[in-house]
Amino acid sequence: MDIKEIQNLIKFVAKSGASEVKLEMDDIKITIKTGSDSDTTIVHQVPAQMPQQVIAAPAAETPAAPAAASEPGAPAASDDSKYITIKSPIIGTFYRKPSPDKPLFVEVGQTIAEGDVLCIIEAMKLFNEIESEVSGKIVKILVDDSSPVEFDQPLFLVDPS
Repeated sequence: MDIKEIQNLIKFVAKSGASEVKLEMDDIKITIKTGSDSDTTIVHQVPAQMPQQVIAAPAAETPAAPAAASEPGAPAASDDSKYITIKSPIIGTFYRKPSPDKPLFVEVGQTIAEGDVLCIIEAMKLFNEIESEVSGKIVKILVDDSSPVEFDQPLFLVDPS
């Protein structure tokens, strides 16, 4: 992995809003951490014959803000307080259907049970089914189909009553 690929990885992580990413390959280990401080640190370790390198790069210029809070016309927080938010467990691409020619997993107004598949998130060519941990009724779907999602990003609002 050359320095250009590492720099591209730093830019990707900064844009994704992830707080920490670890990448391990046969001869290289990279950890990228972003936080409230102004630096992103990468620790690049190679075999024992070469010294460890630390590369610092500026973090993203604007911190990632919750999308729902910044959007005009978003419902007030008090309206959403009675709902359960189902969040993304991983970074990846959000899909509402198992394949383009199949029906949607869930729609607004649909009643779901614990264990029902709500969506798929593709991460590194692996398709992960996201199952509901609660029972209730889908009130709102917060992400568009085929959109990138971040770890812990709200995906669905569920009314448990």
